[in-house]
Amino acid sequence: MTNHHQATRGEPRVALVTCAELADLDPDDRLVLGPLAARGIAAEPVVWDDPTVDWAGYDLAVLRSPWDYMFRRDEFVAWATRVPRLVNPVDVVRWNTDKRYLDEFSAAGVPTVPTGWVLPGEPWQPPADRGGYVVKPAVSAGSRDTGRYDLADPQHRELAAAHVRRLGAAGRVAMIQPYLTAVDTVGETALLFLAGPDGLAFSHAIRKGPMLTGPDEGIEGLFKPEEITARTAAAEQLAVAEQVLAGVPGGSQRLLYARVDLIPGPDGTPVLVELELTEPSLFIGYADGAPDRLADAIRTHLDRP
Repeated sequence: MTNHHQATRGEPRVALVTCAELADLDPDDRLVLGPLAARGIAAEPVVWDDPTVDWAGYDLAVLRSPWDYMFRRDEFVAWATRVPRLVNPVDVVRWNTDKRYLDEFSAAGVPTVPTGWVLPGEPWQPPADRGGYVVKPAVSAGSRDTGRYDLADPQHRELAAAHVRRLGAAGRVAMIQPYLTAVDTVGETALLFLAGPDGLAFSHAIRKGPMLTGPDEGIEGLFKPEEITARTAAAEQLAVAEQVLAGVPGGSQRLLYARVDLIPGPDGTPVLVELELTEPSLFIGYADGAPDRLADAIRTHLDRP
């Protein structure tokens, strides 16, 4: 298939969508530029909220690192509706940028981290349970505004309640989850899927070390530094990931990429922490051939009508 842009210019143009703070892309994402060029695809980083951009001039706009949207989600979703060929698609972006989608997976029987929600203005007291809990906003990225609290510590209980109030005062929904202690040993596993001729296919996996050391104290920059290593996915992890992808509204075959983040629950079963379909780090620098697989995935989407 060629559309009118390719017909007039010879090679397709792809916008790799980012934010002003990462105007040249995240270093990991830059690894796809060479493979795209080798496939005759002209790709360039483009800042999502730059008012001078003609989005209709691109054959495809690929969401990569627009990581400043979480304070302006409505504006971001409105922008996404105006981009002619966006991947992942705007309805997926709208659904996936509010983590209350976790309730849908839980209701469908997908093993999911138990999550409670506190709407702005609602009162909240820490549960009597003395375990560890995580408080974070329902719209977030990069572990910003996220804290870990030990509810056996009276000061932590006060700080957790203050964190929820702070989010509510800013008009944000808070999410409350038990802290899964396997993070401290096994770590979090991210399974990366990229588009192929027959829909999403598993590409590679990575391990994230523990990141939450205590109460939310605010962080500078877009995200907390992560400790990443390559990891081999286990069969039970892949099985849960397939179950998750089967629950994507509209079907996962429309997606360019997906990242399924899992942590072992109390009984060792992998449970869903997040399904990232909007702007996940893809960690293509941690797996042989992954930059080429991402370039092929983009090629696959360019060839779609």
